[in-house]
Amino acid sequence: MNQETVQLSYLKIAPRKVRLIADTLRGLSYSEAEAQLMLRPQRASDPLLKLLRSAGANIRNNKKSFPEKYIISKILVNKGPMLKRSLPRAKGMATPLHKVMSHVVLVLSESEKENPSRFLIVKKEKPKKEEKENKKKATNKKVEIHSESDKHVDAYKEKGEHIPKGGLMKRMFRRKSV
Repeated sequence: MNQETVQLSYLKIAPRKVRLIADTLRGLSYSEAEAQLMLRPQRASDPLLKLLRSAGANIRNNKKSFPEKYIISKILVNKGPMLKRSLPRAKGMATPLHKVMSHVVLVLSESEKENPSRFLIVKKEKPKKEEKENKKKATNKKVEIHSESDKHVDAYKEKGEHIPKGGLMKRMFRRKSV
């Protein structure tokens, strides 16, 4: 039975928060777990999704297999180091702050039976650099926009008079009413 093990160390989220999501993934197929993680609003779902996709990439590239054949057989969330900080309080006291980290170990194992995919996962492709540059060039073109503040300029042009320059105050308190 083929297995793929990946680790994520020093995740700056408390282990109890990561375990809530990790417990729901145990026993799911690769594609179903990926779909679950994409729909979760919790902050821990993004690093776990990245870890799962890393395991899938390892299976594709190193083992020349399909990750859809694999299921999550084991997922462990262990406590990592704790940063001890303090928060100042009244009367010269301090409250301790424990910034807890976690280590995640994900084990994917190949299943005997075929797991049909229930979801179609479409990954957003990043635009290439050339496309980004073309968009920037297109947005840098000057576009003439006529608004209501430009109407008095058109009135001066029709009469053939000099267009007064100035800021907001001159526009507000000009003598000619248009």
